[in-house]
Amino acid sequence: MKCFKYTDLALEKLENILVIIILTLMITMAFLQVILRNFFSNSIMWGDIFLRHLVLWIGFLGASLATREGKHINIDVLSRLLSPRFKRISGIIVNLFSSVVCFFLMRASIGFIIMEKESGTTLLSGIPTWTAQIIIAIGFGIMMFRFFVRALDLVAGDEATSQEDAK
Repeated sequence: MKCFKYTDLALEKLENILVIIILTLMITMAFLQVILRNFFSNSIMWGDIFLRHLVLWIGFLGASLATREGKHINIDVLSRLLSPRFKRISGIIVNLFSSVVCFFLMRASIGFIIMEKESGTTLLSGIPTWTAQIIIAIGFGIMMFRFFVRALDLVAGDEATSQEDAK
């Protein structure tokens, strides 16, 4: 179980670093595009496409971090009415179900990426499009892992950790 926790913490640190780098890149690129368009009637030809893919990366990294912190979108109607024991059982079922859904989404995104790779389309300067879209599969994979770890925490009775993670 500790191995999962250390892996999760390492992923969180990597994600935080990537979010900072990507946000800095996005702000710089968008600012540069505005300046070039407004003052020089010119722009970086691939800038908008690059920004779109950076938004995709930020979205999936943010979703993964939100899942880790338990701040993802969820429907919390019944859990307010349940006793602590049934709330724990409900948490296990919901987290396992969410993990399975993320697994199937990851599998579908891998199929999508394989089709992109086979099509041979390029993003910019010969960089294959699939390399920018690989975050879809990675993001769903990390979310699957995090839902599974939260379910294991609840099964092990580590409610304090699970509740702390959910905050």
